[in-house]
Amino acid sequence: MGFERHLEVAMKAAKRAGHLLKKRVNASSKILFKGVVDLVTDVDHQSQSLIFDYISRHFPDDDFLFEEGLEKKKGSPFCWIVDPLDGTTNFAHAFPVFTVSIALEKDGMVELGVVYDPMREEMFSACKEKGAFLNGRKIKVSSVSDLNNSLIATGFPYDLRESEVNNLDHFSNFLTRVQAIRRCGSAALDLCYVACGRFDGFWELKLHPWDVAAGALIVREAGGCVSDFRGERFEIFGKEILATNGLIHNQMVEVLKLGKRVEKV
Repeated sequence: MGFERHLEVAMKAAKRAGHLLKKRVNASSKILFKGVVDLVTDVDHQSQSLIFDYISRHFPDDDFLFEEGLEKKKGSPFCWIVDPLDGTTNFAHAFPVFTVSIALEKDGMVELGVVYDPMREEMFSACKEKGAFLNGRKIKVSSVSDLNNSLIATGFPYDLRESEVNNLDHFSNFLTRVQAIRRCGSAALDLCYVACGRFDGFWELKLHPWDVAAGALIVREAGGCVSDFRGERFEIFGKEILATNGLIHNQMVEVLKLGKRVEKV
């Protein structure tokens, strides 16, 4: 079965939602707190509704899993996994780094992924075994093979103040072993930057399926490697992700072994 029509619908939905985000980024938004530092805005919900309405018109029998609490289960083998605004804190501060992330899972396997950056008008996309693309142009991971020469990225969990497993140890361990570390605030975008060679690697913990489903597929389709912190099989419902160009993967695994792990929480 081909997923060309699904991909076309996902890209159009992402663009429509992205247009909304771009229009509202400098406007006042209603901000609520899901946690001490975990935000959600009214625009998150507006983007969510827009995406759901658009995709469900084309695929009314499919299941849906959204970040902001919208979950529709009809027993379909197809499930759309969506983050309507990845980078809400950035958006709330008018910091122009945020994305729309849409993935389609069939029978437990992610078949396509779309990540749209509306501020730069960059559409990252991939279908399983079909390659990865940026605005229709094929992309691939970087060729950096030495961790010392790499530019990598990460993020920090929302329970940073409550949990000892907060990524600060990993951050410290990597800081003296790489050329530089970036923290952009959108895991989906970080993964896409690994896919197109802007970053050589990315690690983060305590993420959710809507944060990583699309981006992880895009990395793999661009020739990269995705695993947990031990270098073992990555699961979108897991709590660790390591994504690299493949060449520095084992080197990053060795550094990650020095820090705390999620299951110690």
